[in-house]
Amino acid sequence: MPTSSNFTGLWIPLITPFSNGAVDHAALTRLVQHLRPTGIAGFVVCGSTGEAAALDKTEQLAVLDTVLQAADGLPVVMGLSGYHLPDTVAWVQTLAEKPLVGLLVPPPHYIRPSQEGVLQWFTTIADASALPLIVYDIPYRTGVSITLATFRDLARHPRIAAIKDCGGDAAKTQALIADGQLQVLAGEDAQVFSTVALGGAGAIAACAHLHTQQFVRVLEWIGSGNLEQARALWRPLQQLIAALFAEPNPGPLKAVLAHLGQIHNELRAPMTAATAAHAQHVIAFHAAINTEE
Repeated sequence: MPTSSNFTGLWIPLITPFSNGAVDHAALTRLVQHLRPTGIAGFVVCGSTGEAAALDKTEQLAVLDTVLQAADGLPVVMGLSGYHLPDTVAWVQTLAEKPLVGLLVPPPHYIRPSQEGVLQWFTTIADASALPLIVYDIPYRTGVSITLATFRDLARHPRIAAIKDCGGDAAKTQALIADGQLQVLAGEDAQVFSTVALGGAGAIAACAHLHTQQFVRVLEWIGSGNLEQARALWRPLQQLIAALFAEPNPGPLKAVLAHLGQIHNELRAPMTAATAAHAQHVIAFHAAINTEE
């Protein structure tokens, strides 16, 4: 089990189930209990896969409490985002009351600050936090990319521990892994194999809601140097990953989970459900992997 500053392994960025417009806490509990014994490192709550932007703060805390109870001691990271720094710091201090192992924090969205502004943002939040931070580098959502130099500056802070890497810069990824100062977690599901094979610490992978144990085994085989076995397990997952992200996440993922009877196929506007044709396409890929297993 990871400690408060160790984010090694496979983390599930949980979807948020809905029913008739409200959070479906019963379905969320069942989902966490289903995933808990699969060998994962822990859960990430209220990330983009969890449609956190469509949840108010009261709902986010309720979702977090449900996951913490259902996780039964398995580590939990809370996602947060914003662009108003004092409000974000206040939220960080509220979350400090919860038994979390870390916070997943992106740069401020919409603002598009300079690198100095990015550095000030994360430093201020880390100074205010009792928990370690996973820096979420995702420029296609925030409008700003975090440079290698800025990451090296951030790595000096004692409470900045890791990166969720959606930056799209392979050279930066490899340099950060080589530096060894921050744990590098693949944030793009298609990059899980390459990031971990290069020495990354693990992954935060939405697709691993499905075939979870197979994802876990891929990471274990890579870690033990059994690349041939890892590749054999990884290949059938690649088409599923591509299909799950061919329409906006988590629409296709929720379609499969609904087909499996785990949740209602419901998202909050402006997110929409996967198209019927694509949902059947993804369900077929999922079933094909079950056949191979």
